[in-house]
Amino acid sequence: MAREWIAILGASSGFGAATARAFAAAGYGVFGVHLDRRSTMPAVEALIAELEGHGVPVLFHNGNAASDEEMAAALDALRERMEPDDRVGVLLHSLAFGTLRPFFVDDGKPLTRKQLDMTLDVMANTLVYWSQALVQRELLREGGRIFAMTSSGSLAAWQAYGAVSAAKCALESHVRQLAVELAPRRITANAIMAGVTHTAALEKIPGADEISRRALERNPSGRLTVPEDVATCLVALSGPGTSWMTGNIIRVDGGESVAG
Repeated sequence: MAREWIAILGASSGFGAATARAFAAAGYGVFGVHLDRRSTMPAVEALIAELEGHGVPVLFHNGNAASDEEMAAALDALRERMEPDDRVGVLLHSLAFGTLRPFFVDDGKPLTRKQLDMTLDVMANTLVYWSQALVQRELLREGGRIFAMTSSGSLAAWQAYGAVSAAKCALESHVRQLAVELAPRRITANAIMAGVTHTAALEKIPGADEISRRALERNPSGRLTVPEDVATCLVALSGPGTSWMTGNIIRVDGGESVAG
């Protein structure tokens, strides 16, 4: 029988790992792209074993998602692993690899052109390149869903977050463009703005503890968002009843963003 797969960019931790678990439990094949060193590979291997425990095919590729060569190699491996009638039903962009430096500093090193370009390319432009490749290879087709993880940092100026904030703004713009251009193909694209969530990416942001404290204080649901909140939402949003919903920034935050 034909199977739907989810392709996850940034699959080994945080939102990506939680989403992999949720979709594997829902019967999807899981194709994950990640960039991990030898020291963190045991955790990745444990995740793969957990996903395979649901009786679904799992394929992870450890490499730079921003490399054209790595992307081609990963997709070649995916096509070889898939059955002839399988398809990618969902693409999740959850890459969190960028430079956290201020634009101006009195001492030390400010953000450089190379770092800014890299952050924008990895955390935003890769969404376009992977979407193009999946559509061109006819792996992502009618009924497909594209999701990209943005953040409330796209609306605010946080300490040393300028490059990432710019990338999140670009990511949201890319989602709108993809929604329009892929509508004739009946493929939707939406951005997911999660509430403040304790992930490895958040911990790298200067002042993360204060950001978390303020978010917890104003969240009417009484707790911070967890990756599983987003993962279960994505499973629901991937159903056939959401085919007319595209081009949006969807908040998944327990009311954090609208509380006073």
